[in-house]
Amino acid sequence: MSGLSWFKWFIFVADTLFTNFGVERNPVPPWCLRSTISSRTDFSAYIDVLKMKSICGVCSSQVIFLVATVAGCISVITNMSFSGPSIGTGGRAARRAFEFGRTYVVKPKGKHQATIVWLHGLGDNGSSWSQLLETLPLPNIKWICPTSPAQPVTLFGGFPTTAWFDVSDLSEDAHQDEEGMDASAAHVLSLLSTEPPNIKLGVGGFSMGAATALYSASCFTDGKFGNGNTYSSHLDAVVGLSGWLPCAKNLSKKLEQEEAANRASSLPILLCHGKADDVVRYRFGEKSAQKLSSTGFKSLTFKTYDSLGHYTIPEEMDEVCSWLTSKLELEGKL
Repeated sequence: MSGLSWFKWFIFVADTLFTNFGVERNPVPPWCLRSTISSRTDFSAYIDVLKMKSICGVCSSQVIFLVATVAGCISVITNMSFSGPSIGTGGRAARRAFEFGRTYVVKPKGKHQATIVWLHGLGDNGSSWSQLLETLPLPNIKWICPTSPAQPVTLFGGFPTTAWFDVSDLSEDAHQDEEGMDASAAHVLSLLSTEPPNIKLGVGGFSMGAATALYSASCFTDGKFGNGNTYSSHLDAVVGLSGWLPCAKNLSKKLEQEEAANRASSLPILLCHGKADDVVRYRFGEKSAQKLSSTGFKSLTFKTYDSLGHYTIPEEMDEVCSWLTSKLELEGKL
């Protein structure tokens, strides 16, 4: 079946589900969503369609339900199953290839004092966040917004979409795609490694991007990636919006050495989470903050918002701006 046919079939199923399930009206502010439907025929285009449905008044829980349901149907119909590792010669798991997408850069409008790599959420790309970050009153920051690889996601029945790593669920006992996280954290490191030596460096993100940013933070404090390769850059700030801490069970072990514990103690981290988030539930954000604090991340700030769902609002972004200006000691001048 052609990409266009898949697209039409998807719209039909999505419209049918929306019609028959009597969704609750809970509009998401349209300014925080991408405003156009892409002409692409990959899964990102389908995500865009559902986001447009959100603008029409559909709450995010139905969006995720539709994504999972439709992707699962497609996976069954095409007999594609990506839930297990690919097997190479001799029964060993084959190493995956990761092809990262386009990177968007927002240049500083004033004196360049800091560079932050910002990571998008599941099914998105670097473009949407670069447009929002460009509007922030932070003239001294250079923003680098990469796009993750398109890969099968177990949560979506194995259907491929842009994702920093594979995920099945957010519990500590779930399978952790450390290979995918290492690849994404290494990509962040490569983007930061070309910055001038006097520039402060940070990483941040939304949802799965926030999870990847926190994994990068754990690699920095440990001094190495999960695969043992050296993490060779410094981090001055980490921001996570509506996300969670992956590989939480292994965090204490990573900080056993005194040098790693010292890096963790002095690393500024800002986590923000809405109590009305029905995609990455508030409890995951809260548990992540508690885990980080209990393992030695002493410079952690956890901000909560009572009515915030799985999106961002001006109040939250104002907090991000104030926090970054303070922790990175930005001049705020053009």
